[in-house]
Amino acid sequence: MQKKNVLKGVVFVGIGASIYGMLATFVKLAYQDGYTTSEVTTSQFVLGLIGLLILNFIQTITSTKKLSSPSRREVRNLLLAGTSLGCTSLFYYIAVQYINVSIAIVLLMQSVWFSVVAESFMTRKLPQMRKVVSVIIVLAGTVLATNLINTQIEIDIKGIFWGLMAAASYTLTMFTSNKLATHLPVFRKSIIMLAGGSVVIFLFLIFAQIGPLHFNSLQAFYLNFTENTEHIHAFRYSILWKYGFVLALFGTIIPPILFNIGFPNAGLGLGSIVSSLELPVSVTMAFVLLGEKVGFIQWAGIALILFAIVLMNLPSRKHAAVV
Repeated sequence: MQKKNVLKGVVFVGIGASIYGMLATFVKLAYQDGYTTSEVTTSQFVLGLIGLLILNFIQTITSTKKLSSPSRREVRNLLLAGTSLGCTSLFYYIAVQYINVSIAIVLLMQSVWFSVVAESFMTRKLPQMRKVVSVIIVLAGTVLATNLINTQIEIDIKGIFWGLMAAASYTLTMFTSNKLATHLPVFRKSIIMLAGGSVVIFLFLIFAQIGPLHFNSLQAFYLNFTENTEHIHAFRYSILWKYGFVLALFGTIIPPILFNIGFPNAGLGLGSIVSSLELPVSVTMAFVLLGEKVGFIQWAGIALILFAIVLMNLPSRKHAAVV
């Protein structure tokens, strides 16, 4: 039974990561149409909240048994943990402003070994050697898949910082999906976490619509708020029906639901490895829909990542002998 639960977790996390990997292509298309980061993220989270509210209502009225309700403490913890959903997107997009996209993706994928280290601390056990080897293979494959070795790049410390913050935030999202309020129906848990993430996104929208942010001093922020009114940019609601539905579906509805189902069964370390499927799916979508060139080295990197995932899921000799 336990083996089946692990397999179930791997399948759900893998599907969720694959769907999430499709998101980047639609975000790029939205950017090509002139939409901003605040417009993209806001439409994604607003429609995501609406979608989950509808799903939660349907589940509540059609369920034949009474569904578990969260306590006040669980609601508070899930709201707080849910801010990581908003921070992951926000930090990643800030990082892209300072560094090459390939570097930003590599930094985001550091969540693979962040998660393994976090799981090791939580269980107070050293990770299995096969898990360590798989992490190394995933990281090597990520470098190849992003074509990093053939790209001329300039390193910006601010971009490195925000990229690592995005990876840490993504790790926190996986951790909370694995540990917090696992008894709750997945729709209820997902909508509470998404509400927490929406707070981050809405705060960013308020500041972004005012104009360029100034972090140096309160006086600079005050001047930007009161004097630079020519930078005020009206929110374009057309993003909601042009890209919002797809962004919400692929970014804030389906993946969090599947992660909340999958991670408790797969475990944080194994689940984080499987979630690296996001990268090859993203590259493939860009190749098919955007016509981006994908060379042999990149496909080799994707193959390495897939190999690492298979390696992680092979039964150990000890377990095979018992079976």
